[in-house]
Amino acid sequence: MSTFIELLRQQHREFEQAYRHQLSQESRRAIRAMLNCKTEQQGRSKWHCQYCHHDDSQPLSCGHRHCPQCQQRTTSDWLERQQQKLLPVPYFMVTFTLPYELRALARSNAKALYQSMFSVAASVLKSFAARNTKGELGFTIVLHTHSRRRDLHPHLHVIVAGGGYDSGKGVWLKGSSDYLFNAFALANVWRARMLETIQLHEKLSLPVSVPKKWVVDCRKVGYGLPALQYLSRYLYRGVLSDKEIVDISSSSVTFRYKEGQTQATKTRTLPTLKFLWLILQHVLPKGLQRVRDYGFLRGNAKALRLRIQLLLMALFFTPLATPPTVKHRATRRIE
Repeated sequence: MSTFIELLRQQHREFEQAYRHQLSQESRRAIRAMLNCKTEQQGRSKWHCQYCHHDDSQPLSCGHRHCPQCQQRTTSDWLERQQQKLLPVPYFMVTFTLPYELRALARSNAKALYQSMFSVAASVLKSFAARNTKGELGFTIVLHTHSRRRDLHPHLHVIVAGGGYDSGKGVWLKGSSDYLFNAFALANVWRARMLETIQLHEKLSLPVSVPKKWVVDCRKVGYGLPALQYLSRYLYRGVLSDKEIVDISSSSVTFRYKEGQTQATKTRTLPTLKFLWLILQHVLPKGLQRVRDYGFLRGNAKALRLRIQLLLMALFFTPLATPPTVKHRATRRIE
């Protein structure tokens, strides 16, 4: 049983009373699913061995995407699919961060804000690729809503393959192994387009004070697999794993985290109800996809992706020398 779910089960009534005005329908749905996960209310699956005639039954999982004890297989499946799309080229991670002043929009209308973040980040990368004649990019965007301290901190991690495909000429345009785009230029365009999108959106509104400094980080991450493994750890396994909870008292919970700048391990202690809210505020709106593929990594571009992989095999790999074919003449045996 998950430690978080056990705490939620023990404090459910008090938590509902304290945070009933802040819980969304999606949060309530996630709470109900987690409370019923692997219990008799969820039902049981029955198994029978036809050889030894042994019968067994196991409680059913809820299958909710925010349940910490249901998504381990989903994570490994996603990582396996992404590995099949990897190319033998350098990869970059671009991180688009939403400023602190705009995070309140994630509480009032999360779905509209997160959809806007996805569309704007994708448009920024595509326009930079077009301006620098890099061809069609292939990239994967992953939404993270929390900081290392698990506070609300919406940001997008984008894994970008270095280089692009020129569909007109049918060639691969090799990119630099050390440089993708200027981070400061990305930040300026990210700020301008996000502000314009929020201003034009019927469900979103800008705060009185609009921040001037926006941050976009762009760095190389080798050949892609380490970055994918890093993202997969936070993708479907919940906001906080059980091994990071170090102490539970009658009224508080202590968990550890790694500080971003120094990489030092620190701890944070919160009252139990506040700890539960810290985790549950990251429940995503219904229908919102956390991960999206673009360019030649999109789902319906399998044939294009195979063509690119074949091109790169010809560029980066030398085919093995094959021995010449020896043709044997047919001989007639005379007796």
